[in-house]
Amino acid sequence: MHLNAHFIILFPTGKVAVMFTIDEYVLNSQTGQLGKVIGYGHQIINNVYTVTLQVLITETANSQKRLFVLEDIISAWRPMSVA
Repeated sequence: MHLNAHFIILFPTGKVAVMFTIDEYVLNSQTGQLGKVIGYGHQIINNVYTVTLQVLITETANSQKRLFVLEDIISAWRPMSVA
């Protein structure tokens, strides 16, 4: 059995962020896309330093596989268990 430990970050503003582990599967709650965590990044959004998650997305259409990296704010992702 593989267990992923999540780190919780509490910011001075009261916001909370969950940190994911590399190779963990996550689901983007806004787009519904499922992928595997490959890294972290950051962006400045509205003059605020924002942690992002870099996720490898695999899409299959018409027997063809397409891989791409999606980077989004960390709060857009949630853990996804894969059986």
